[in-house]
Amino acid sequence: MWIVAIGWVYVVALMAATEPNVLSGIMTFFGYCVLPMSILFYLTGGKRRRARRAAAELQATAQDANAKD
Repeated sequence: MWIVAIGWVYVVALMAATEPNVLSGIMTFFGYCVLPMSILFYLTGGKRRRARRAAAELQATAQDANAKD
């Protein structure tokens, strides 16, 4: 997935570089690259967040059990 993301950033950076002024280039980059990529990475990272939260809860439960002993 990272290679696709890097390729997309490259393509959008070239698109932004061909815009007639700087503000249009910045808006193109944010509209076609930053916003969609942030949504994509948020959606695909759901399993990792859930696993990290479950591991933290398991560790907290284990620490509570050890503290009671």
